[in-house]
This record gives sequence, C-alpha cells and structure tokens, in this order.
Amino acid sequence: MKNKTIAGIGEILWDVLPTGKVLGGAPANFAYITAQFGFNGYAVSAIGNDLLGKEILDNLAEKRLDFLIESVDFPTGTVQVTLNEEGVPQYEICENVAWDNIPITQHSNDLARICDAVCFGSLAQRNAVSRRSIYQFLELVPAGALKIFDINLRGHFYSEEIIENSLKKCNILKINDEEVISIAKLLGYDGLSEQEICRCLLQEYNLRMVVETKGATGSYVLTANETSYLETPKVHVADTVGAGDSFTGSFVAALLNGESIRNAHKLAVEVSAYVCTQHGAMPKLPDAFIELYK
Repeated sequence: MKNKTIAGIGEILWDVLPTGKVLGGAPANFAYITAQFGFNGYAVSAIGNDLLGKEILDNLAEKRLDFLIESVDFPTGTVQVTLNEEGVPQYEICENVAWDNIPITQHSNDLARICDAVCFGSLAQRNAVSRRSIYQFLELVPAGALKIFDINLRGHFYSEEIIENSLKKCNILKINDEEVISIAKLLGYDGLSEQEICRCLLQEYNLRMVVETKGATGSYVLTANETSYLETPKVHVADTVGAGDSFTGSFVAALLNGESIRNAHKLAVEVSAYVCTQHGAMPKLPDAFIELYK
C-alpha cells in the first residue's frame, strides 16, 4: 500500500512565530504528515533565489520530504504569526512572493499523473500564476485519486469564484466551523445550521465527503450515507499552527491505507491533538502513531 504518491501543492513558507521561524505552508505540512506514514509525500511549490529559500530546501532534506520546488524571481514567502492566550494563531501574510508564482513544469505534470491523492487550498490561488498551475495539476491527476480541497481561508485572499471552482475540482472538502459560516455567506446558505451547510456542499458539488473540524469542540466526517463525530482530546496546547493540516494528512494516509472512515477519523483526531502540544506545523510524530499504520 505504501508505494502510493501524495502531493500537497501551494504555499511553502516560513512561519515567523514569537519563538522563531519554522517551516510551514498548509500543503507542505500535509505532505510531511503523509510521508511520515510511509507514503511518497511531495511538497509542490516555489521559493526565491535567496537564503530563506535555500534554508527551506535544507530543512526539507533534513525532514526527508520529497519536493518539486522551483526557484523563481520573487522572494521566499514568510508569514508573521502571533498567538492568542489559547495558542490560536493570527497571520500576517506577505504578498507577491515565490509561492504566488508556482510554474508549470514537465516534472510537476509527470508527478500529477501518478498521484493517488493531492491536497490544495485557497490561499495559493490568490495569484493567477499559481492558480493556473494548481488547476493544471488537478486536471492531470488520475480519475480515481483523492482530491482534497483544504479550504484554509486567510484574510481577504479568496473569492466566490475561487471557492466555487475549487469545490468543482475536488472530491473531499476539509473545512473548519468558522469557514463554514464564511462560505455560507459567500454561496447563499444563510439561515442553515453548520451541518445543513455541510450537507448542502456535499450534495451540490457531488463530494465523496466533507470533513468539518470545530477546534476544541470536536470534528465531523460526513458522507452521503455516514456521519462520524469525535470529540477533541484535551491536551496542553503549545500552539495550533498546522493542527488542521496534520488532521487532513493523517486522515488521508489512513484512507489510502485501507482504513474505514471512522478509523481514519480517529487517527486524524489523535494526530492533530498531538501536533497542538508541539511548537510549529511540522513536528516529528511519535512512533506509536506510525507503528499502527505500517
């Protein structure tokens, strides 16, 4: 099972936290988690011809994460991250950076054609260059692959057109409770409950499933015939940076390993809770998680 290939395409950057800078970017975080479970995980993005870009490549090599990352004539991305008392991050995202300009290459086309799963979000679509590259990658992914839209709304960097196009191109939607409300306003689902909104999205866009995370409250996985709800474990939170990405990555890894939706959901909840106890978005997972899914 572990010869499967999984890609995260979109932003890669440095999260500049109060404790220092750590490697981040939702698609790269996703890919790193899946790689720890033994899959061929790839980060697909772009960096600048600068020291921060070189440090990203060095960091990925140290983490043993495969990548297709092109150097472009824009600075490597950074995000200033501040944390509130609960460890919940607020982001100040630099614009006109390398990951806004991810090029289409023969290597990325070849990778897309062998992917068993690909994860993408809304943030890297803020620029037309990366948006075209993401859409071409999705077009080349095999028909039976999992295409996960981990929506990750950030600031003003999305539009109704981007959201609707992405929903049409994915077969799994990952969304949090705050994003559900934002999307409801954007797409005209006002007045419905969160669960009703998720059901509408599931049906209208013919999705295999909708995954809704609700922070400390719990999470849902919805399909046409199944609803899985699990509470969030109580842990001492260092920060929640990357928690959602680790949820998505471990959930997809378990599904590709042949697990049921319920078992995949359980793993995702446990892994994301662990990530909340660590600083930064790309911690090494304990062997106990990995041993279960070898």
